[in-house]
Amino acid sequence: MTGPTTGSLRVNGATLHYEVRGRGPLLLLMPGGAGGTAAFDGVADGLAADYTVATYDPRGICRSTLDDPEAAQQVAEHADDAYRMLELLSPGEPARVFGSSSGAIAAVHLLSTHPDRVARLVAHEPPLVEVLPDAADHRALVARVQETFHAEGLMAAMTVFAAGLTQGGSAAPAEGGAARVPRLPPQAAARAERTMADLPYFVTRIVPRFMSHTPDVNRLRALADRLVLAGGQDSRGELAYRPAALLAERLGTEMLHFPGGHTGLTTHPEEFGELLRKTFGA
Repeated sequence: MTGPTTGSLRVNGATLHYEVRGRGPLLLLMPGGAGGTAAFDGVADGLAADYTVATYDPRGICRSTLDDPEAAQQVAEHADDAYRMLELLSPGEPARVFGSSSGAIAAVHLLSTHPDRVARLVAHEPPLVEVLPDAADHRALVARVQETFHAEGLMAAMTVFAAGLTQGGSAAPAEGGAARVPRLPPQAAARAERTMADLPYFVTRIVPRFMSHTPDVNRLRALADRLVLAGGQDSRGELAYRPAALLAERLGTEMLHFPGGHTGLTTHPEEFGELLRKTFGA
């Protein structure tokens, strides 16, 4: 398959870099973390056999630039960016949408605010921790990550953050200070290195805003027929898994399990992509 077509889209306060490949109905892939479009390298080509697959770098990440580098980040604005992408690439037809992690938070808000533009959304482990009964503990985790970043630097903050995510949200790192980190395939490991430059922005500007976001559960209940909440088979009980599981229970829907854990998209790309294809084709 030939490489993707690239483009740029002006939105409020930013210019988004996007890539499009394949043909058929639109499937918009919304990345989490600091990976941008590269997060979908392992699945985009396979999905492009059935869909016009669009990926993009969220504002402030990789090649999507902010007009004001110090601008505060809001979930609603990131969701509006996705809406603008849909308006550009699928103006007359609702699209299928997949969101991962922080991208899933923005995708859920997109569904809530523009349901007419979303035919089906698969939201993989959105860390919507405000829906959890122990939300205060997770606010403490986010606060500790910020304090650690300013006092000890990025890697110390990421250790605290990763430990909190894998242990279900404890603000204290694992014994010995080491978090469980999945082993990535070589290509994914190389991508991870390329995201390092954007990690400070993600940790200090995206994490606090996104993990304090509260979804409109009543609104989602009315849209439950087009929302698939998903988690990793290996991340049951971890912090990013728990909100999806709780929301699925509250909405009366089945939880979909993908191979791997929170990063299953990169650790198990073939199996992950195939299940995603089947889910959107059902």
